[in-house]
Amino acid sequence: MSEERRRAVLHAIVEGYVATHEPVGSKALAEQRELGVSSATIRNDMAILEEEGLIAQPYTSAGRIPTDKGYRSFVDQLAASALSDAHRRAIGTFLSDAVDLNDVVERSVRLLSQLTRQVAVVQYPSLRESSVRRIEIVRMGAEHALVVVVSADARVEQQSIALGEATSDDAFERAVREVNATAHGLSGARLEAALTLWAQAPDQVPWAGAVADVVVAATRGGTVERVVFAGASNLARAGSGLEATTIAPVLDALEEQVVLLRLLHEMAAEGDDVTVRIGAETHHEALSRTSIVAAAYGRDAASLVGALGPTRMDYPGTMAAVRAVARYLSKVVEL
Repeated sequence: MSEERRRAVLHAIVEGYVATHEPVGSKALAEQRELGVSSATIRNDMAILEEEGLIAQPYTSAGRIPTDKGYRSFVDQLAASALSDAHRRAIGTFLSDAVDLNDVVERSVRLLSQLTRQVAVVQYPSLRESSVRRIEIVRMGAEHALVVVVSADARVEQQSIALGEATSDDAFERAVREVNATAHGLSGARLEAALTLWAQAPDQVPWAGAVADVVVAATRGGTVERVVFAGASNLARAGSGLEATTIAPVLDALEEQVVLLRLLHEMAAEGDDVTVRIGAETHHEALSRTSIVAAAYGRDAASLVGALGPTRMDYPGTMAAVRAVARYLSKVVEL
């Protein structure tokens, strides 16, 4: 009974501190009818929680705030919660309007940042080999052209090529028609073989080989080691709990991406529905005042989506939002 009550006191301190940004005292807790005990009993419980390293007193005569260990205990005991139906519908509608994979990722990271009021991060999904849907070749002056490849899984890749010599409009348009007729619906070795024959055909344009290389590369599978983030300004908003001297190293870590990618890979290996790293658990000094909540998505659950913010964050709400966005992302990228 006393253990359950102390757990309830810890939860109340975490929730109170997150909501008010102020240390929580025994008197304020005693006024919460849910606990149903006296201020003296709560003070005794708080003393034990402090001895266990779950809460701390930031300054003399202040109430208590959770430590990283206290947040960890709180998170480990949380039951999975869900977003409201309205939020889930909004996520589904917003992501379903995306026009390609890049748009899906950009929309997801912006949406998650708005839902959590934290820095949202999305690791690009691992890509399987895909077939060609459409190829566009756009002139860029007399000597260059832009090759745009749209694959069946909504990826859009583009690359500039050199034309080498003057190409008539008729020859240019014929090459565009032929490469689409040759490559449409093909992937892998069949695509490469078909494009090789096309590029080597008599009277072919001299830049056909360059187009073939771009198309084959654009449809290959593999893992893209790239992270997109949004909402960095949330770190500096009033009440975030992060000082200016703390924010700069966090932004540097986000920009570098190496630190973030390593952390995401470690979290993916844990295999949990939603993974949370708190403070020092990030194993990086620049992120020691932050927490990151992440969930795997996509094929083989190899990529992650998450939210990064101060350790004093709304863990239940953030975990629910991350879980929901990860599920919708999985549906979209696996189509």
